[in-house]
Amino acid sequence: MNMQEKNISENNFEQCIKCTVCTVYCPVVPVNPLYPGPKQAGPDGERLRLKKGLFFDDTLKYCLNCKRCEVACPSGVRIGDIIQAARIKYGSGSPKLRDMILANTDFMGSVATVAAPVVNATLGLKPVKAVMDGVLKVDKRRTFPKYTSKKFESWYKGIASSQDSFGKHVSYFHGCYVNYNYPQLGKDVITVMNALGYGVHLLENEKCCGTALISNGMIDQAKRNAEHNIGSLRKSVQEKKMPVIGASSSCMFTIRDEYPHLLGVDNKDVRDSFELATRFIYRLIEDGKAKLVFKKDYKANVAYHTPCHMERLGWSIFSTELIRIIPGVTLTVLDSNCCGIAGTYGFKKENYEVSQAIGKPLFDQIGRIAPDYVACDCETCKWQIEMSTGVTVKNPISILAEALDLEATAAANR
Repeated sequence: MNMQEKNISENNFEQCIKCTVCTVYCPVVPVNPLYPGPKQAGPDGERLRLKKGLFFDDTLKYCLNCKRCEVACPSGVRIGDIIQAARIKYGSGSPKLRDMILANTDFMGSVATVAAPVVNATLGLKPVKAVMDGVLKVDKRRTFPKYTSKKFESWYKGIASSQDSFGKHVSYFHGCYVNYNYPQLGKDVITVMNALGYGVHLLENEKCCGTALISNGMIDQAKRNAEHNIGSLRKSVQEKKMPVIGASSSCMFTIRDEYPHLLGVDNKDVRDSFELATRFIYRLIEDGKAKLVFKKDYKANVAYHTPCHMERLGWSIFSTELIRIIPGVTLTVLDSNCCGIAGTYGFKKENYEVSQAIGKPLFDQIGRIAPDYVACDCETCKWQIEMSTGVTVKNPISILAEALDLEATAAANR
């Protein structure tokens, strides 16, 4: 039995009791009649595919890999993994140029940041969007995230030596979004952790987590990235004795769960030492090892959106509870709905309408509540919500960085 077959069998598809609750919770089924639903695409289809691969159905491409089916399943069947593993094993055809561009975030980010003002202006021009729509099939209605002129890694070099002065230390998996698009989130992570008495260090030659590579069928490249990243995590955790934190729920989920399940990259020796910064901070407070002191005049009406992969991790409670303890914040936790973007899925012309239809219930909720801003742990959810509602989205760590009295917090944690 090869590794891929082993991974499929470990999903326990035979434990499916055909209750169809996964189909009820699937965000794609109500808006795309071409998708057969997670039960049929997953455990039902797997019974046939294991007999003969020709039973593979190309409509599995409509699966968002949101994992909501797995959250809903009463039998613990890894339905989403079954579908993705089938796409990896039986899917035909090579990735299109568009898919390679969207999935190679490190390469595209490195190129775009060199001329960020020009790239950002160009991507917003209607003629350029029309060409991308017609030639690459990237929908012209989609808004691209802005690129930064100075990468987060470049900025970090200027403050790296100052992190050695702290008594406690963590490593930080910052991800492509922070490095190429929004360094401020990385700065906020460091600001908060420093106030808590922790020096923050970057992993050795971090690579893209591979979320977009997996979803676009670039499995060999995703596996190389995974093996490199797990090696860097091992060096931090086992050699340097530093746990690793992150601020992106999708990066977190991919490294913790999809590396072993879809790529066959073992991470069990470091998996439990890699967690979201909000979970890490909440546990410190819960254990009496850290204190937060907030500004007296900070006030905000915040709505929290639970990203799909955050729902699968079961960690949204840590982010929402940290926001709740800010004295001047009124928090509304939105009904759990997929935003519809699913990484690169919503950028593709053939998926755009479905993507927006999936997200509409969420957008309508936000419109009714009219918060000052939405809190969310996923960068692609941020892009989708901001584009579709006009409401600003902030990571919970950035909210903490704004709300904390940093000097008083630092003094309380000395």
